[in-house]
Amino acid sequence: MKRIADLDPTTLNAEQRGVYEAIASGPRAGVRGPLAVWLHRPGLADRAQQLGAYCRYGSSLPPRLSELAILMMGRHWDAEYEWAAHKPIALQAGISPAVVEAIRTGMAPPFTNDDEALVHAFVTALHARHAIDDALYARAVQSLGEGGVVDLVGIAGYYTLISMTIKVFDLAPPDGAVAELLPLPS
Repeated sequence: MKRIADLDPTTLNAEQRGVYEAIASGPRAGVRGPLAVWLHRPGLADRAQQLGAYCRYGSSLPPRLSELAILMMGRHWDAEYEWAAHKPIALQAGISPAVVEAIRTGMAPPFTNDDEALVHAFVTALHARHAIDDALYARAVQSLGEGGVVDLVGIAGYYTLISMTIKVFDLAPPDGAVAELLPLPS
């Protein structure tokens, strides 16, 4: 059960109202999920939503690769809200249904694109070892460019914040979406 109530838009203070309007009038077209939680602290909400807007809409990575990383973050954190929100976006961006299903079930994805396999290896290593070895780093820079590697790390970090917010405040999947993420074996 959700641990924190959404704020009533009609009772927001001036700072909250400004952040609310900035989010609602942008490409997200609404204030929900983690953004609604952050609105309790408008300074955090404002800065986090700006970072999120960059990570989601302004990154140098093509949406196919950023959405792959986002799905991996949602899976890593068992963040149903994030998974439900981004699975259709990832599919629309060109991630194959077989890859999405493999990530969901914790299996090795059947990649046909080298850049997707690279992003998967990078994010997997970051989670498993909390580091990226020199060889993987060099491959990532070769494929994505230095700026792309910076953006990939930024996306992973931002969607960790999103996922932590989802988990701590027990946010249900959006719009009545069905939970799909079973805990993976250790």
